[in-house]
Amino acid sequence: MAEKKEGDERFKKFGTVSFTSLTKINDFVDYLEKGKICGTRCADCGMLFFPPRADCFKCLTSHMEWFEVTGAGRLVSFSKLEYGPAGFQGDVPYCIALLDYGRFKVFGRIAGDVPEKDLAVGLEMKTIANRLPNGQLNYMFVKA
Repeated sequence: MAEKKEGDERFKKFGTVSFTSLTKINDFVDYLEKGKICGTRCADCGMLFFPPRADCFKCLTSHMEWFEVTGAGRLVSFSKLEYGPAGFQGDVPYCIALLDYGRFKVFGRIAGDVPEKDLAVGLEMKTIANRLPNGQLNYMFVKA
């Protein structure tokens, strides 16, 4: 894990609206820029976290390492949003979802080009890095 740096503003590049300017997981953005989706793993107990965490709630350590989210997850739940939270009002309607990768789950947004009629619990999807029109970075789900 990278050490927290004063003036490290990498996280401002994440998402449509960035609600935090300084975090101990700024490396997450570096991975997105390289087209990789990464979570964190506790090096002591093996717990996996997505979104990434700097500290393990199970064994209370900060000894974390990065792992890449690869392969397909199964769609567990999805919902079509007709009203968007701050910063997302112009994007509606869109679908959010939860993918199960086995030892961890990923919450996010389904790509706009995935037809809603194709969505069903159990559908295999993968998580990919995405660059927004304004240059910001995020991730989204596409069919596997």
